[in-house]
Amino acid sequence: MNPARRRRLAWSHLGRGSVPYLLILPVLATVGTILGYPLYKVVTLSFQRYGLPELIQHAGHWIGGANYGSVLHDSVFWDTLVRTVVFTVANVGLTIGIGMLLALLLTKVSPWLRVSLTLGLVLVWSVPAVVAVQIWYWMTNFQNGVVNYILGAGQHDWYASTFSQLGLVTTLIVWGATPFVVITLYAGLAQVPQELLDAASIDGAGGARVFRDVTFPILKPILLILTSLSIIWDFGVFTQPYLLIGREHLDSSNYLMGVYVFIKGYSESDFGRGAAISILMLLIVAVLSVFYVRKMVRTEEVQ
Repeated sequence: MNPARRRRLAWSHLGRGSVPYLLILPVLATVGTILGYPLYKVVTLSFQRYGLPELIQHAGHWIGGANYGSVLHDSVFWDTLVRTVVFTVANVGLTIGIGMLLALLLTKVSPWLRVSLTLGLVLVWSVPAVVAVQIWYWMTNFQNGVVNYILGAGQHDWYASTFSQLGLVTTLIVWGATPFVVITLYAGLAQVPQELLDAASIDGAGGARVFRDVTFPILKPILLILTSLSIIWDFGVFTQPYLLIGREHLDSSNYLMGVYVFIKGYSESDFGRGAAISILMLLIVAVLSVFYVRKMVRTEEVQ
């Protein structure tokens, strides 16, 4: 083959190989512009003293890493971080666990009951967080809440301790997040070949063994994605704890990271410190999610 033809073939292969990347280039450029600039501004802000006077003047004062030093030497930050990690693990575990059980249930019930349950899940999923908080608060109100009435608990105050406050927030978040997990996992279960399940049953495998050896490996990529998304959502949750616990009852004993950054950044008008906390939250979430991202990549490579 002469050199000219070889070069034309090389350019042809290069052109075909670059087409997918050229097609997604506009999307990457748009996302990079939308997310890149705000992230750059937050990073810049985190190295400045930026309070109300600076906000009025539209000019911050560069102070280097003082905001980060202040946050990292704050015991409230570390207490809040540990509390939020435990809170996130509990929420993600309950959401994925309950979601899996309900998804498996949907595969066993009759079609009309499956449609009814799916419709109920969609309705729960469609309830805005603010509306859900109001419903939850009414149900748990110590004076006339339906929960106390059903349990015969008199006027029990469900918000009297940090554990019960965060327990109610966890219940609300799991209630709202489970429908998405159930519907996604049910769609994944529908892709499990029935002949594999039948073959495993014929070989004498019980239900638990069939799930472990046949169903779970097929659902593993979906579970990894759902777990990663749940970590991101639950670690930075703000609306539910802030509104359900109430601003008057929020203090350093029940802060979660989403509430903590709001209180320090906006309520106290220390926007530079709030930006520093936001960047630290971003790094922490990245660390918490990296395990699942690596697992997803390895799973794709195996497939």
